[in-house]
Amino acid sequence: MRNEALSANPLGYEKITRLIVRFAAPAILSNLLNALYNVFDQIFTGHGIGYDGVAAIGVTFPFFTITGAVSVMLGLGVAANFNLSLGAGKQAEAERITISGISAMLISGIAMAALFMLFLEPLLILFGATAEILELSMDYMSIIILGIPFQVLTVGLTSLVRADGSPNWSLLCMLSGAVVNIILDPLLMFTAGLGIRGVAWSTALGQLFSAGLAVMYLARGLKTIKLPRKFVIPSWDCLKKICALGAAPFSNQIAMTLVAIVLNSALRHYGEQSVYGSTVVLGAVGAISRINIIFIGFVIGIGQGCQPINGYNFGAKNYERVKDTLKTALKMNIVIACVFFALFQLLPHQIIGIFGDGPPEYFSFATRYLRVFMFMTFSNGLQPLAASYFSATGRAKMGIFISFTRQIIFLIPLLLIFPMFLGIDGILFAGPIADTVAAVLAVIFIYREFKKLKGLMASSAAALPK
Repeated sequence: MRNEALSANPLGYEKITRLIVRFAAPAILSNLLNALYNVFDQIFTGHGIGYDGVAAIGVTFPFFTITGAVSVMLGLGVAANFNLSLGAGKQAEAERITISGISAMLISGIAMAALFMLFLEPLLILFGATAEILELSMDYMSIIILGIPFQVLTVGLTSLVRADGSPNWSLLCMLSGAVVNIILDPLLMFTAGLGIRGVAWSTALGQLFSAGLAVMYLARGLKTIKLPRKFVIPSWDCLKKICALGAAPFSNQIAMTLVAIVLNSALRHYGEQSVYGSTVVLGAVGAISRINIIFIGFVIGIGQGCQPINGYNFGAKNYERVKDTLKTALKMNIVIACVFFALFQLLPHQIIGIFGDGPPEYFSFATRYLRVFMFMTFSNGLQPLAASYFSATGRAKMGIFISFTRQIIFLIPLLLIFPMFLGIDGILFAGPIADTVAAVLAVIFIYREFKKLKGLMASSAAALPK
């Protein structure tokens, strides 16, 4: 029965490299297009308002990571359970989990939008907004919040669409929204004279368009399962399974949120004491964080693309393909990380210049931040891939722990301690030290997993009839 299932599904027999490219490329592009919403917002704001506008959008980053955490948890949690259930031949379970996940996406998106709107000003202050940029941040976020339910649906449903074997439609959903955003940004900001509000409206309308296409796919029907055409209250049992397998990416996003809050607070405090000033350092780091999200979009996209392959084959006990998938993905992530490392080290001034002009101290700090804080970029593809792998193969606790290593366990304590002795430089040196330790741990876990897969392969071969 298992061999028949493997021969019936391309995940069980198609060439690994081709499968990773097929599923990871749309996932990467989806992540990049989602990140480009913020990148283009900051580019147009930087050129239209200046680095004050870049800083104003930069401190809103935790809103996006919190929304992204819930979206990715539900989307990838549904997708991972979907593939594991189908790989094990449990179609009814795949249907129950999927409909519960879709309902949870809708409910959570509306709930987050309501809470953010209710506590907008105190949250912005908590996230690092200074008196100089608070009004701009509120103008921007009060409109962005309206698009949050559509953002959750887009991110969540496109993961399901990829798992259903339609990565190109998933890509279309994200691409269309990004195109709408890019077209509307200059029209609403400059032509209509809406300023930073125009940038926010462009993002919200782009997310609405993307969500509409994702819902259209569901209305036509999934390829592999049938869903009821009505709202269904999420099953608690299904939600536990979804959250368990979506916990690693959720934890990673929440870790990013906590780091952003601590980092912005440290930048505001120690930046004010430095020669740069708080607005300069907040603007520089706000712009660079968006560039770093592009890099993270690549390495996480590889993990997302491998998720259906690993989930299906691990569920079907085809451990050799699981090992080959992990090995191939590691090589891809290392190459991508080295490319970004070279860009950050060789072209820092040109990169920050994309976001508009500023005083000499703005470019001076941004250049130092890219070269020092981001120095270990070449190793930063290991930890996200390891976390995604353990989540896809049903070991959520291990995935969560790996997600927490770099940001929660190492980076946040270093951001709190180092600046007490080194000032603003302590923030810069905290990054590469946390990255180094996290990379070493990721290598250890991956090495142990290769040994475990080798043992499982041997056991599986011994159990086959002679």
